[in-house]
Amino acid sequence: MIKKIALGLLGVSLLSSCVSRRLYNELNGQYETAQQDNNRLSEELESLSGDRSLLEKERQKLQEQLAQLEEERDQLNAEISAAQGTLSTLTDSYSTLEKSSAAALKAEAERLNKLKLELEERSNRVTELEGKIAAQENQMKKLKDNLSRALNNFEGKGLTIEHKNGKVYVSMENKLLFKSGSWAVNPDGKTAVEELGKVLATNPDISVLIEGHTDNDKILGALGGGIEDNWDLSTKRATTIVNLLAENNRIDKKNLTAAGRSEYAPLASNASAEGKAKNRRIEVILSPKLDEISKMLNDL
Repeated sequence: MIKKIALGLLGVSLLSSCVSRRLYNELNGQYETAQQDNNRLSEELESLSGDRSLLEKERQKLQEQLAQLEEERDQLNAEISAAQGTLSTLTDSYSTLEKSSAAALKAEAERLNKLKLELEERSNRVTELEGKIAAQENQMKKLKDNLSRALNNFEGKGLTIEHKNGKVYVSMENKLLFKSGSWAVNPDGKTAVEELGKVLATNPDISVLIEGHTDNDKILGALGGGIEDNWDLSTKRATTIVNLLAENNRIDKKNLTAAGRSEYAPLASNASAEGKAKNRRIEVILSPKLDEISKMLNDL
């Protein structure tokens, strides 16, 4: 019995020994595998730790870049805001300038248009004035021709007719009109004045100035027959011619003017008898009435 038990125990012991070895081997194998896994995981952990360190550095770098970009963004936003403000100001200024320029251009256009109309109107008035001046010049030329025909018999007898400076000058020497020291008109002189009056009667728009002229000989006492001096004599002679012309009822008396010039508007030197004869004369100066032309000139 004991022997059987001992054999049994021996068998169990042997069986137990075999099981422990196998388990040991299995566990040892698992341990080695676990050890290898641990080593591998340690290496991976070390590698991951390195990667994490690199990633951390990269993250810090990216954060720094992000901060810089945010700073640049804020600066750009400020610049954009300032630029928008400037643009708004410029837009308002441009709008104001545009309105102002438009108003200025409109005002300038209106001024130029008004000036153009004024220039056109003035040009028309100048053209009209030139026409009237030309018409008056033709009138005076025609008057001179009519006088030349009417007084043809007296030309060469101390009577001359000249057209100059827009006027007609009829000069009659005293030998045709008066005796020395007298203001009574000779018959031939009276006829000449009457013929002159006939032409003037058909020209009511002509102003007639009669000037008396003398030489420089002095009036002495009774020789003058009541004449005090050459002023007096020249004036009386001019007045006599005016009175003769006034006898023609068709002549407008408002057109007649008498003036004495004495010796102070000579035609020639008083040093010779011939010169004195030329200076003793009646000048009839015929002028167109310039009232309308003067008004037109003032309106230009």
